Amino acid sequence: MIPTLIAGNTVVYKVATQAAIIGIRLAHLFKQAGFDPGVVQCVVGLGREIGDKLNTNKHIKSISFTGSTPVGLSLLKQSAVGNISLELGGKDAALVLSDYDKQKTIKEIVKGAYSYSGQRCTAIKRVFVKNEDADEFVQLLKKEVEKLHLGNPFNNPSLVPVIDQHAANFIKELFDDAVTKKAIVLTGGDFEKNCVEAILLDHVTTDMRVAW
Repeated sequence: MIPTLIAGNTVVYKVATQAAIIGIRLAHLFKQAGFDPGVVQCVVGLGREIGDKLNTNKHIKSISFTGSTPVGLSLLKQSAVGNISLELGGKDAALVLSDYDKQKTIKEIVKGAYSYSGQRCTAIKRVFVKNEDADEFVQLLKKEVEKLHLGNPFNNPSLVPVIDQHAANFIKELFDDAVTKKAIVLTGGDFEKNCVEAILLDHVTTDMRVAW
């Protein structure tokens, strides 16, 4: 958004419906900062309705989309906009080599995986370790993950509830599938509404949904 404004353009920001208040507040802050009315606008609603209208509007010169691969490819196919950039789904990994700094590496992986309860597209989702280092590494990582505690966001806990019940159900589906296919649960697995304890799995294989 900021580079777009610096280049002298206006912005229509379609915010995720689950986080609409943040988008509205952001637009208000730009207004407070002295931007002219209409330079930064926030629209709220279902993506398939508002997103489609924005994507086919010939007055819009550029679109930047962050989200799932299926939605991104759909936007690309139907877009009337000549300039479109897509940041789509991925499966971020950490690669641990034999000469790793134990304390720093463990802390950075936990931070990268569990910050914001893992609700970031750039969160670490899998870790690759050499077989000869795996046993020690797994125990160190497990010990650090078990320090995380779930609680009320206003009390500054390590983990907060995930954004809604749908998100919690999706995590539960991945977890159950992995367990059914013989993944080892090192810690976590407790679900209560949208409260999900930190989960750490070992021996994940490519036939498990969580691997992808």
